[in-house]
Amino acid sequence: MKRCLIIAGGDYAPIGPVEKDDFVLACDRGYAWCAREGIVPNLILGDFDSYPGALPKEIPVLRYPVEKDDTDAMLAVRWAHEHGFDAVRLCCAFGGRLDHLLSNVETLHYAAALGMEAEAADENNLIRILRAGAYHVPCQPCRSLSLIALTERVENLTIRGTKYEVEGVTLQKPTTLGQSNAFVTDARISFDSGMLALILSRLEG
Repeated sequence: MKRCLIIAGGDYAPIGPVEKDDFVLACDRGYAWCAREGIVPNLILGDFDSYPGALPKEIPVLRYPVEKDDTDAMLAVRWAHEHGFDAVRLCCAFGGRLDHLLSNVETLHYAAALGMEAEAADENNLIRILRAGAYHVPCQPCRSLSLIALTERVENLTIRGTKYEVEGVTLQKPTTLGQSNAFVTDARISFDSGMLALILSRLEG
């Protein structure tokens, strides 16, 4: 799988793991986070409203106007799709402004709708977008498991291996039915139509 690791301009969080074949794309202030960890991105893009510093001449840079329709992260996903990447992972995409967080979830949703594997993560949270199908999620007792419907309906949802199991239910927005489940064993999730956000969050204590 050809993966693009997108370093966004949210709050700093440890980046990684960076695999040998990953293409690293830094968005605006994301370049500062790469530099902080000694990571040399393959490409830098953005409107550079949040990173006014100097950029290295040896790394390609795509500059965009501040007044534009897409966020820098969305531009990065569009670029990754146009260049044949199968998967995107957003890093440093959480924290700070709530509108930025929600737009990053929309960006992941957009990537998944294009057929890409799409996720974002920091040390405490992971968001992965699921398309209709069957999934195996290894048991992580220190994390909660939540499923948030991204489409109006998610049909024939079955969840096994968790404290709260369901069989063949339909999630219809608005609902909070999928919030804060817990692992018992490895989780098995399947559904026939729609899209879900799988969220794994580290529990306190």
